[in-house]
Amino acid sequence: MVEQIVWTVKAKDDLAAILEYWNNRNKSKSFSIKLTSLIFEQLNLLKEFPLIGRKTDIKNVSVKVIHNYLLYYEIVENTLYILTIQHQKQDQKK
Repeated sequence: MVEQIVWTVKAKDDLAAILEYWNNRNKSKSFSIKLTSLIFEQLNLLKEFPLIGRKTDIKNVSVKVIHNYLLYYEIVENTLYILTIQHQKQDQKK
């Protein structure tokens, strides 16, 4: 079980950009609020069951699909590090 979740600066910036995109596109924060809630629900699930994500080609890095987004994370000891979050259609090699 994971004791804490740590967001990298990149992951925080990615999430902020995603939410800003939806706020501007919809001229409303309602979808951004729902998406944020969904992401944090899934993080709580990952906290309980950290191995439910799919392994990636990168050693020790897993990915969890959340809506149309891919959340990449790594678990070190009892800490879950959120590395990045991006839309499924983005170039995953970045």
